[in-house]
Amino acid sequence: MEQGTAFVYLNIQRETGNYASIHYDLIMRPYGTLLMSELATDFLDSTRLLFGLQQGNDIAQSLSGCLEPEAIAHRVTEGLVQKFGCAFARIWIVEPDFKMLRLVASSGMYTRLDGSFARVPMGAFKVGKIAQHCIPFLSNHLAEETWVKDRDWAIAHNIRGFAGYPLTAAGKVVGVLAVFSQQAMEPEFLEILQGLCTTVTVALETALQHQQEKQLWQVSSPSSAAAPLSEQLATLLHNTRLVLLGTERPLTTSLTCLFLRSAEILSQLPCVYCRLNYGTEQISLEAMVSTGDQQPEDQIANFSELVLTASCLGGDLQIHTSDNQGMVQVLLNVPYPNCRLGSRLRIACRSSILQLAFTHLASLAGLTVCLSDDRSIPVITDDLTHVQATNSPILWINAAEQAAPKQAKAKLELSISPEQLQDAIATVIRGEEWGIEPQPQKLSDREQEIMALLVQGLRDRDIANRLIISESTVKFHMNNVLAKLKVRTRYQAIYQAILNGWVAQSLPPYPNQ
Repeated sequence: MEQGTAFVYLNIQRETGNYASIHYDLIMRPYGTLLMSELATDFLDSTRLLFGLQQGNDIAQSLSGCLEPEAIAHRVTEGLVQKFGCAFARIWIVEPDFKMLRLVASSGMYTRLDGSFARVPMGAFKVGKIAQHCIPFLSNHLAEETWVKDRDWAIAHNIRGFAGYPLTAAGKVVGVLAVFSQQAMEPEFLEILQGLCTTVTVALETALQHQQEKQLWQVSSPSSAAAPLSEQLATLLHNTRLVLLGTERPLTTSLTCLFLRSAEILSQLPCVYCRLNYGTEQISLEAMVSTGDQQPEDQIANFSELVLTASCLGGDLQIHTSDNQGMVQVLLNVPYPNCRLGSRLRIACRSSILQLAFTHLASLAGLTVCLSDDRSIPVITDDLTHVQATNSPILWINAAEQAAPKQAKAKLELSISPEQLQDAIATVIRGEEWGIEPQPQKLSDREQEIMALLVQGLRDRDIANRLIISESTVKFHMNNVLAKLKVRTRYQAIYQAILNGWVAQSLPPYPNQ
């Protein structure tokens, strides 16, 4: 690898014998200034999507174990306001007669559930039309929309963005999610809502079904709990032979939704075999799909929407083609939520790209990324604000023009391998340091004076005249500076002195020599 260049590889999707990898180069300017070079637009879009999906996954995780429709809806609207900075968010549920929508949750600027939009007729206003036609909608010019009932209200409250998404399952609408924002919304936000709404729909359907069953329980003997995942998959894959291995256990809502969505996709394809495996540390779904007259790439494309979701849950989606190109194997692996794959750590980066890169690197290293506030859990970060706000062991990402903070127990380069990251975490947990170089000796007052004049562009003769010393004495002090800072050139010495705050930078950075 050339000096000054760092590579981070992100393996999003794997194919037989060929890792479809996305990578980006962080080109090092002289003295460590980082630049991002030639990032493809589709990579940025997928990164933004992944970050949003991670936020959406946090909301989805909060729905686990909840069987009250109103509580589920409230957690979702609260999450959208808190995590995405929406002005307010609302959820309506379609009433049993499919003629009206009932407002069940509202968070942000408005929290009351009564008023003119408490019950919306199917097909009326924008919310009713979204429910009737099941078409997602996004607008960043709300006050200019002809369907807006009160444009003055939108202008007065600076409400610019509106996104509405139908909550549908198996062709039936369950409700509508609406989000209002004072900032313009990106088109990708609809993609984020799609992943979240899939989870919300399943959760609401389960809760509504539970309510109906609960009412029946009151007049008859109690029935069994919600159907196990294998039975739900068998219902969706009614034309496919399903095999169950291992003992079934309760799963979170997000995990259940991921597997059900996978089954929905498989049900639309010529799936000839499917196996659900409950392992000791993870649950997996393996399926064989016949390509028929289609190209394998066409079958693979059907699962593209699940790749990032599986990654957010700590798992992966692998798709392999057979030698004769007649079959495609789909393998979905996701760890159980409470299963520790290795040492725990937290990642708190300023950049979503770095957050994504180190999250993936931790997964490759067999480490468990968590959100716990436990101070014993190491934190990987490049954010000084986060360093000052925590007492956890710090693993500093050496990706900026600032020296590692004194609290840092390890310094990580962007070119670090999974094995090195694993070793760094283990070393820090033992209370030792990893990758921390000894601090350079501090310069004397005279040496700092000479360096300050050198930064201003003075030559040795000028420095000697300014300090009333000989030119040989200037050279003597400079040699001491080079030895203390362990550098070879004066330009490198200037950079180190500025980096350590011993002299002020008064001129643009010197060219690399």
